[in-house]
Amino acid sequence: MEPFKITLRAARVNCGLTTKEVAEHTGKCIDTISKYEMDSTNIPQDLMITLLNLYKVPFSVIFFGRESEKLGFKRIRKRRRATS
Repeated sequence: MEPFKITLRAARVNCGLTTKEVAEHTGKCIDTISKYEMDSTNIPQDLMITLLNLYKVPFSVIFFGRESEKLGFKRIRKRRRATS
């Protein structure tokens, strides 16, 4: 069984913080915080550590990847039909 993990957005919301408050605390812009909440695959290590400390959660409970994949949404690719 896969261990329970939460997204960065869920961790922020659980702390009662807005993206604006997190942006101010980290010195990043709101768009940057939102970007890494949607896809934390390549989040810089220093920002990740700052967020984990701010949210008071251990690394082991955070899902790092695309939020849509965690929530069960997968991108559907349309197949193109070859024309004769």
